[in-house]
Amino acid sequence: MNGRFWTFEDLNEIALLERECFGEDAWNIRALAESFLSGRFIGVLLEEDGAITAYGGVNTVDEEGELELIATAEMYRRCGRARKVLDDLVSEARKRGVKRLFLEVRVSNTPALMFYLGYGFSGLYARSRYYADGEDAIVMKKELD
Repeated sequence: MNGRFWTFEDLNEIALLERECFGEDAWNIRALAESFLSGRFIGVLLEEDGAITAYGGVNTVDEEGELELIATAEMYRRCGRARKVLDDLVSEARKRGVKRLFLEVRVSNTPALMFYLGYGFSGLYARSRYYADGEDAIVMKKELD
């Protein structure tokens, strides 16, 4: 398992994995490229035998960051890859002066909620009908100091 920052050449493979993991909620290649090229984006991925197995991305503004993307290919889930990606993202965010990290997660996504709570995020409030299908999101926050 090899970890590294995203490159522009990774975007097509990340978009494919994003679609596999999130279906209709997936970021398309254009949205990925716009975030990647923004100058405020931190993208980390893990690969094995040349294939991307997990990835994540944080967008930063001053002392705040938003975890926008994190996913693991289905066959590699529940073996620590998401934690490794998040560890790397948090480490790099700290280096860039980020003090607080936020995210949104579907209220029905119990595995993700448990993962984030276990990582030290806490729930702040719900965003009603946040997702295209009308489902609510929980906004979560983690202090990085």
